[in-house]
Amino acid sequence: MQVLSPTTTGVAFLARPGRPAVVARTLAELAGPTRGVVELPVRLMWSSERTFDLGHPDDLLWMYENVLRESIRVDDLRQLIDGRTLRRVWRRLNLPHGVRQAWESRHRGLRTA
Repeated sequence: MQVLSPTTTGVAFLARPGRPAVVARTLAELAGPTRGVVELPVRLMWSSERTFDLGHPDDLLWMYENVLRESIRVDDLRQLIDGRTLRRVWRRLNLPHGVRQAWESRHRGLRTA
């Protein structure tokens, strides 16, 4: 698991206070679904409305935002996020500053995506 923290980067990248942002080592390892309906586990989405239709752009963005913000395990990222899709939608995602910084520090190509 790649967790960027003050000890590994010298800078704390937090998804929210007290929670380091989790970042995949490579975008290629992110092999999540690209179509269909996905239901997030409660640990990633506490709402009763945890189902997302990836064919609807707003659903896709909302799901990615939640997964990137709430993941504490890289396996969640691998199973739910698709690397190519992430690159395509990166600029449109509404993410906490620490999450965006963590991902862009590890994957510099996202800055220009």
